[in-house]
Amino acid sequence: MSSLLPINATEQEQAIAEAIARIGDVPVPLRDLWNPDTCPADLLPWLAWALSIDTWSDAWPESVRRQRIKSAIKIQRRKGTVRSVRDVVTAFGGNLSVIEWFQMSPVGTPHTFGVLLTVGGGVPATTEYQDAIIDEISRTKPVRSHFTLTAGVTAEGAVGIQGAARPAVYARVSTVEQV
Repeated sequence: MSSLLPINATEQEQAIAEAIARIGDVPVPLRDLWNPDTCPADLLPWLAWALSIDTWSDAWPESVRRQRIKSAIKIQRRKGTVRSVRDVVTAFGGNLSVIEWFQMSPVGTPHTFGVLLTVGGGVPATTEYQDAIIDEISRTKPVRSHFTLTAGVTAEGAVGIQGAARPAVYARVSTVEQV
């Protein structure tokens, strides 16, 4: 191994130079660390911080945390629009219906909108989780706008139908009256 150290370098300086020379052999998967799909779960909070996500909770399901990171740039670009509100709720795994004041019947108060939010299907339906969604809507909505929220929960289920066959033998009995 060639070194740029002078001939009179101390043993400590030579040891440091050897250690630094081997640091290039350590794999640094930067593409994996900056990708929300491949980043290790324990490093997701740091990736969220780097992308300026306003709120974060380790109690959220991992799929929601990864989706929040995926949509962070898109939300930041459109912050202050109805589209950013939709993107935030979608990142949380909820379904959203937004009705703006001019779409209401009768026409509502200017700069207001109504939100119909449904969560379920793999995301927690807890009040803390819904509060986090409401807080994010408040952060991303247009500042002058106010909203009313109607929350609901979706549930999926299946109806089980079972059938059984039982062999049966029928016999016809006839009676005749004799006089």
